[in-house]
Amino acid sequence: MGTHERLVFVVDDEESVRKALGRLLAASGLTVKVFAHGVDFVDAVSALRPDCLVIDLHMPGLTGLDVLRQLMQLELRVPAIVITAHDEPDARTQCIAAGARAYLCKPLDAQELLDTIHEVCARA
Repeated sequence: MGTHERLVFVVDDEESVRKALGRLLAASGLTVKVFAHGVDFVDAVSALRPDCLVIDLHMPGLTGLDVLRQLMQLELRVPAIVITAHDEPDARTQCIAAGARAYLCKPLDAQELLDTIHEVCARA
């Protein structure tokens, strides 16, 4: 599958982060769909399966970890990258246990994020 065909879903409650990530990923040849809430993503993922999910850990309502656990319960295999500005003890371990393929701390390095997306998609 070529890079331009890859669909990446971004879930983050901060509009500025969604816009910045959307621009970065689109400029890199990826197809991007952004969501402000985990619930919106969960509703959409059953109809359209992304090649990769980039999701914020700390959001009101469903957290990134909650969303990962729901995906496991629904048996939906979506390669996920968790991003967070508030790294906490055990958060990485919990996210990986819930199915995340990677865990990155904000502020994000653009090249590291793109490399991680490509690695996660290649391993899927």
